[in-house]
Amino acid sequence: MDHITDPIDRRLLDDFQRDFPVTERPFQVLAEALGLDEAEVLDRLTRMRAAGRITRVGATIAPGAVSASTLAAVAAPDERLEEIAALIDAEPGVNHNYQREDRWNLWFVATGPDRAHVNDTLARISHRSGLRVLDLRLVRPFNVDLGFRMSGKTSNVPGPRRVDRTAMREGDRSLLQALSSGLPLVIDPYATLARSLDRDAGHLMTRIDALHAAGIISRLGVIVRHRALGWSANAMVVWDMPAEQVDAAGPALAAYPGVTLCYERNPVEGVWPYRLYSMIHARSRSEARQTLAGAAALPELFGAQHKVLFSTRCFKQTGALIQPKEAAA
Repeated sequence: MDHITDPIDRRLLDDFQRDFPVTERPFQVLAEALGLDEAEVLDRLTRMRAAGRITRVGATIAPGAVSASTLAAVAAPDERLEEIAALIDAEPGVNHNYQREDRWNLWFVATGPDRAHVNDTLARISHRSGLRVLDLRLVRPFNVDLGFRMSGKTSNVPGPRRVDRTAMREGDRSLLQALSSGLPLVIDPYATLARSLDRDAGHLMTRIDALHAAGIISRLGVIVRHRALGWSANAMVVWDMPAEQVDAAGPALAAYPGVTLCYERNPVEGVWPYRLYSMIHARSRSEARQTLAGAAALPELFGAQHKVLFSTRCFKQTGALIQPKEAAA
C-alpha cells in the first residue's frame, strides 16, 4: 500500500483522469496547470507508472461500443488457485483478474473484437481448468469507469453518455487499441502514436476528439491503480432483486457517495441470482462497510438481499482487447 503524500503527484492523479488534452503537447498543458515544466510532469508520470501507481495515460472504451466483453467467474479450489489464475491471465483477451472472498473466488473480465472471441476465451478457460465459468453479461451501465478521486469523493462525476457507434471510421479500431494500451510518455505522444500507426498526427487527434465526443472513448486520462494507492478495501457488492426494481435502484446506487461502479448484469438461474453490481473502494473494511450500510438503507434498495465480495488480490489489470493480436500488430 502506497499513500500519495506529494501534493503535485496527488493533483496529477486527481485532476487529469478525464478530459486529457488532445493537443500537440498535452503534457505542457498539465505542466502549466501545475506550475511545473513539461519534463517534470513526464518524469512524475513515468515514475508513478514504474511504481505501479498508474497503469497508463490512455483511454477506457465504453463497454460494448466497438468490442465485446463480459464479467466472468470461476470457483477455483484453494490448492489450484495460482494455477488457474495464471491460466486465466495467459488469455490475451482477459484484462482484469481479481481474487475475491467467495466460493466463486476468481473474477475476470474477458474482452475481444466480437462476442465469438469472448465465447472462445471462456470456453478455453473452462476446458483447460475443468471448471464451470459464470458468464455474467452486461445489461446496462449506471456508472462505469468514470475515474476515481484520491479523496474518495465521486461528486460531480458525469453519468454514462450515450454511445454513437456510427462515429466509427476505418482505422479507428487500431487507434482505440493503442489508446487502450496507453500513450507514450513523451513530449509529443500523439505524433509518436501517429508514426507508429503510419497515420497523420493532425487527423489522428481529430479522430480521438470525435470518438470521445461520440462516447466511444468513455474516458481519456490517467488510469490509476487503486490498491497501490492505499484504497485496498475494495468490495464488489451484488444485489438480488427483480429486474423491474433495478430501474430505480441502479441510478440511486450509482449516485451514492463511495460507490465507484454500478451496472446491471444477467443472473445465472439456479447458481447466481444477482442482477445489480456495485463497487466500493475504501481505505479500510470498516469504511467500506459504512458506505455499504448507507447504500443498503436507500429506499430504492429496500428488501434487496446482497452479498459482499472483498478483493484480496489483483492478478491482472490492463486495457481491453479491441482487435485480435495479429491485427493489432
